[in-house]
Amino acid sequence: MPQPNLLIVHTDQQPWWTVSACGRSPVETPNQDRLAREGALLRNFFTNSAVCTPSRGCFLTGRYPHSHGAYTNNLCLNPDEVTLAEVLRRAGYATSYVGKWHLDGTPRPGWVHPDRAMGFEDARFMFNRGHWQKIEDMPMGDVQPVVHPYGVIGDEHTYTTDYLTDKTLEVLKAARRPFFHMVSYPDPHDPADVREPYHSMFDPDDMPLPSTLHQEDLPDWAGFGGFGTRPWNGNEDALRRRMALFCGEVRCIDDSLGRILAWLEEAGILDETIVVFTSDHGDYMGEHGMTGKNAVYEPVYRVPMLVRWPAAVPAGLALDDVVSTVDFQPTLLRLMGLEPCGREQGHDASALLRGERCDWTDEAHQHHNTHRLAGIFTREWHLAYVQGGQPVLFDRVADPDQVTNRFRDPECAGVVRELTDRILRHHREVGSPACEWLEGLSGRMSVF
Repeated sequence: MPQPNLLIVHTDQQPWWTVSACGRSPVETPNQDRLAREGALLRNFFTNSAVCTPSRGCFLTGRYPHSHGAYTNNLCLNPDEVTLAEVLRRAGYATSYVGKWHLDGTPRPGWVHPDRAMGFEDARFMFNRGHWQKIEDMPMGDVQPVVHPYGVIGDEHTYTTDYLTDKTLEVLKAARRPFFHMVSYPDPHDPADVREPYHSMFDPDDMPLPSTLHQEDLPDWAGFGGFGTRPWNGNEDALRRRMALFCGEVRCIDDSLGRILAWLEEAGILDETIVVFTSDHGDYMGEHGMTGKNAVYEPVYRVPMLVRWPAAVPAGLALDDVVSTVDFQPTLLRLMGLEPCGREQGHDASALLRGERCDWTDEAHQHHNTHRLAGIFTREWHLAYVQGGQPVLFDRVADPDQVTNRFRDPECAGVVRELTDRILRHHREVGSPACEWLEGLSGRMSVF
């Protein structure tokens, strides 16, 4: 069988629940749902860091943030990192990237120089960071595109999502095969706005507010400045308006995904192409009185992961196994029959995607850009320690909204001990900077 093409559609700040196939989204996402119906839906896929730069680094290198070097926003990947693109380039793939990169330091927009594209041969439309809503080509084709100020909204060709979709189709139509193409949409990240008809597609009055919006018994690290997140401003109407625009952005992305799938189908190569849809992290959207990202709670760590490839991935496969971003690179390469470079810290879950059972440990580890958070997600539990703050243990099955902290519950003492041991073992194995304070847990957890 010839080597498959690979297409990754990557969004910015899109929570797991926004995919309607997950069962609780206020927006219909028929094209994302198609990937779930015709491929695999990973229901417990987590980012290891709920911040753009470190998450993207984990995704492309299979290594934890302190290892790949871009452990907080606006840092560069270590220059010697071997990305998924570099592995595939060496294997003979045509590699290309369109959209937000956020792994090249501080430049903004920072149209990325080919020497810093980390294995992506065609990086003409790769910009480092920013969330503009209108991008246009200059009259001279060899001049970099121009971004318009925030608040200027483009049309069906210049709105950023549409512009990047057009460029993706342009690149794919000219690409030799096999190809690896990644399109990274800066939506639905703030600023929350979108072109018509998506701007008016959702009624703010129909937007469901989270049940934890007014939660009062929050840990001491939550609230204002709570570990990198932002507090909700107290205006329910404003939150509903933001949610409605956010849903419009998600639907615009889904329609663009549909355009790409339609072209692959028309070209007769859809089934020869592995299609992946995912995001770098989620958004609290009022949950626990927070907005934005980072901090500790699950909503910003659990993200969509959809994989379609009929040659190997059974249609309608719904996986509850816990998989994280560092696992993605070795998993995908093994699924494609290729060898990873050997530096990966994640694990190969390709057997799971093929619908097979394997020796798999259900755990995803949280790393924070300050190195002051260490947590673990399993199917049943979420345990997290914050340096100098209150630890939390949530029952993910009985308490999916993470309201009741059971860390001090005597009935959960065994769970706390087991998961604490797993956290310590992990951070020691990967040489995490958090080890310095985590070693204090090896006595008793009562230090908190």
